Amino acid sequence: SFLSTIVLLLPTLTISKAPAGPWDAFNFAPSSRTFNPKSIYTTVGQVAGAENLLGNTSSTEGATFTGNGSYVVLDFGQEVGGRLSFQIDSASSTAISLSFTESRVFISPLDSDDSCTVSPFHDLDGVLAVPSLPSNNGTFTQTIGDQRGGFRFLTIVSNEDSSVTISNVTLTATFMPQFDDLSAYTGYFYAKDDGFHDSDFLTKLWYGGAYTVQMNTIDSHEARQQPCPALGGWANNASGGPVDGTILVDGAKRDRNVWPGDMGISTHTELVSTFDLQSSKNSLLVMYSTQDPNTGTLQYSGPPINAVGSDTYICWSLIGTHSVYLYTGDLDFVKQVWGNYTYALAFLQSQVDDTGLMDVPNSFANDWGRVDGQGHNVAANALLYETLITAAELAEALGNTTLAEAYTFNASTIKAAFNDLLWDEAAGLFRDNEMSTLHPQDGNSLAVLLNLTNNASQIQAISQGLTQFWTEIGPLSPELNDTIIPFVGGFELQAHFIAGQGERALDLLHREWGYMLYTNLSVQSTMLEGFTANGSLGYRSAAGYDFDHSYTSHAHGWSTGPTFSLVFYVLGLTLTSPQGATWSVAPVLSGLTAAEGGFETGLGWFGVNWTTTEDNTFIMTIDTPSGTDGVVTLPVVGSVSVDGKDTNASGTQLNLVGGRHIIQVLAT
Repeated sequence: SFLSTIVLLLPTLTISKAPAGPWDAFNFAPSSRTFNPKSIYTTVGQVAGAENLLGNTSSTEGATFTGNGSYVVLDFGQEVGGRLSFQIDSASSTAISLSFTESRVFISPLDSDDSCTVSPFHDLDGVLAVPSLPSNNGTFTQTIGDQRGGFRFLTIVSNEDSSVTISNVTLTATFMPQFDDLSAYTGYFYAKDDGFHDSDFLTKLWYGGAYTVQMNTIDSHEARQQPCPALGGWANNASGGPVDGTILVDGAKRDRNVWPGDMGISTHTELVSTFDLQSSKNSLLVMYSTQDPNTGTLQYSGPPINAVGSDTYICWSLIGTHSVYLYTGDLDFVKQVWGNYTYALAFLQSQVDDTGLMDVPNSFANDWGRVDGQGHNVAANALLYETLITAAELAEALGNTTLAEAYTFNASTIKAAFNDLLWDEAAGLFRDNEMSTLHPQDGNSLAVLLNLTNNASQIQAISQGLTQFWTEIGPLSPELNDTIIPFVGGFELQAHFIAGQGERALDLLHREWGYMLYTNLSVQSTMLEGFTANGSLGYRSAAGYDFDHSYTSHAHGWSTGPTFSLVFYVLGLTLTSPQGATWSVAPVLSGLTAAEGGFETGLGWFGVNWTTTEDNTFIMTIDTPSGTDGVVTLPVVGSVSVDGKDTNASGTQLNLVGGRHIIQVLAT
């Protein structure tokens, strides 16, 4: 049966907060739901007592503005989002306006950065006029529609000559409304990176990615209105789809809309940080609700944007369904959407031609923003292969062995044609399509990540070949001019880890995410949507964003690939069957001397802590739930002991049951 009415699948699990430790100092989320300004960025005109507006003050006197055009810029110290409130005290009517920006570049008393639509003059959001209070005194609170989903800098402007006093500036977070304690993560990661200018970089990056996805988790009725308000400004009180509860969207400031491709990164970040897979479920229910009953197609995005025409994003909706099942074991969810799922997959398979590859029509060639996604596109076919492989697993779980075998056979046909038609032996990379001389970052990264390669030498060649696109601040994507795209960078990062090239993977992190996290153009907390070769915020300037550098999102979940990659590869901890009934631990040491962390599922805690000592000993503690079992692949060869007992293990693999195990390897 097809999805007509959506029944919410409410979580019944009790998940515990992750262990406390030094990593908690890097958590950007507060233990409450409120934020206060951290510092005064600047004042202009006559503003007395501006420091009274800061969160660390005990004064209730506030700041007094005198003179038309006087203003203060408050810095919250990181990306924040929600509904602003403050106290107003004035002897006469007030005329106060507010402007918001993520990057300090766009601080202005006259305009906010653009969040609703693009303009080369970045002036369409404008300012929010504070309505005059009837008694000239009282508390102002933003409406839900007026809330700002993402910003770091707030400018408060007095637009009249008489004095007005403002106090008690507070922001109440609207993101992740189901958490009273926003810092109550169910996972953590900690490592020292002595090869970078900030040895805490990897831990900060892990928490920055976790916090980004947290900020992308919003009430389904607080999406961005489209089209924008007729007189300018913004409105964040639209429906994000026919569900109640929370949805996982692309960005905090914008688009505040479900895009299933983005979830190909951000759902994994949910797993390792908050275990909020309910938001991913709801977002997938939104996507299935968009299905065309005549063709089986799903939309490119959810409402209110309702974009159409993307084979790759249909694949991501289907792949995401498997990810949610793998992490939660919720087979009822799969059953609920199965009719829609198989209909959408039939649409995709109908485009496979006699070459054995999907021939993407121009009308379904949209993707993350890249050009030339049509034809036998390498990225699209890699995603269709993964869709079929994971579809076979879901069909098997539902007891439909015949369908599972058919999906597996079709996947093998695609893999054979993929290598026959698209592999360029001379370049050591896959072509964008069989007629192209372009070797894309996305298709090659996905080929390794999704197991489209036939042998280890291909994997090594791709890992090496992708470095030809690197700049000092990240890979310059061949498939979109002047673009460094962390979404695709997250796939490339995993490809290097899979190749066993951990130090190369860390080099990529240092370049691309090191730039993002430390440049003074960014919010230095959450993850940028993208940037250009010279580091500017002009991402997609000539490819849809109309040279509006202020429109670029500074809290985009698709850029959080490092957060789960550090867990999946540096710790080496992955789930190999639903909820982690079976698991794998295969650390890639990556030039580090120690790392630890873990996450929870409904079965319990999964944790890894490893250290390499100066005397050439590798020590690893693994914690997994009782009743589970897994395979450990050791990163070094030598004499092995498990729980204090020597083993006769040959090679580097161990089979272990759930519980706590301490493994020591004296390397040879």
